Amino acid sequence: MRHLGQAFSRRSILAAASLIASPAIIGSAHAESAAIRLSHGFGIHYLPLMIIRDRKLLEKHAARLGLGELNVSWRIIDGGSSINDAMISGALDIAGLGAPGFITLWSKAHNLPKSAVIGVAGLGKGALWLDTNKAGIKSLRDFGPGDKIAVPGIKTSFAAVVLQMAAAREFGIAHYDQLDPLTVGLAHPDATAALISGKTELTAHMASPPFSNREVAAPNVHRIFSTSEILGPITIDVVYAARRFADANPRIMQAFVAAMDEASESIAPDKSGAADAFLRQSEVSMKKDAVLELLNDPETSFATTPEGVMAYAKFLGQIGAIKVVPEKWSDMFIAQIGDRHGS
Repeated sequence: MRHLGQAFSRRSILAAASLIASPAIIGSAHAESAAIRLSHGFGIHYLPLMIIRDRKLLEKHAARLGLGELNVSWRIIDGGSSINDAMISGALDIAGLGAPGFITLWSKAHNLPKSAVIGVAGLGKGALWLDTNKAGIKSLRDFGPGDKIAVPGIKTSFAAVVLQMAAAREFGIAHYDQLDPLTVGLAHPDATAALISGKTELTAHMASPPFSNREVAAPNVHRIFSTSEILGPITIDVVYAARRFADANPRIMQAFVAAMDEASESIAPDKSGAADAFLRQSEVSMKKDAVLELLNDPETSFATTPEGVMAYAKFLGQIGAIKVVPEKWSDMFIAQIGDRHGS
């Protein structure tokens, strides 16, 4: 087996070399930031970011590109609204976020230099499950006005948008928001605890792994559907950055892409090591065997190149949630990955 430190892609090495050789980049190196602030969420789909954090891969690749010692700080933030607020306020430089939330923010801030954002990479491909503790709920049509569905962020989170996509399929596009009045904003760990307890008004949760798996293991909870039944295996979370930071720090962005490639490519050949990194960085209490079960789930995989993000963009444009609809996926992402075969 290759040493994990050598697992990053040949593409990243060549791209890094081209940047080092570029006079324009060399001339601007002194202007690059000495510090970077990042965040990730709780779930398994943020695993590449957790590995970067755990193994200090960003520091490693920054040094490789001649950037010297980079001061890297991390936070765990869950929920699209909270992440977006932190990014817009200038408290974050790079963050992991559900793809629809990123696309919404990218579109709204497209022509606003101070708050514009840009995609950096894909994260995880996989599925969320809509779980319920109410025996009588078998489909979306069974929800009533007294039910409450937890999502990490109202309207903008991945969970909220794919629930709308599911509603559009069930009730018609004109009624895509039929279940919106039932949604409540709640972080995944809190929603899982509430759903399993059955002691709150919460009757359903649009849950990501490992929370989805933990819920259906409880005797009082069952799954209504998996998002893979609607969307297939597409990128559900992305990494994005403040546009002003990305533009001012091209070598840091290249170091980050190389770190993402190394982290993502290290998972499949060393799931045990990846599980250990998750347990150290996620702040989720789980047994290692349970994490390995998630990593062996055929619905879950990891890749830096985004796949299927245009499906969200087209839906968001169709319902009027965004006014600026990209023509292609690479319009929303940094040039360092623009030549890859994404979608």
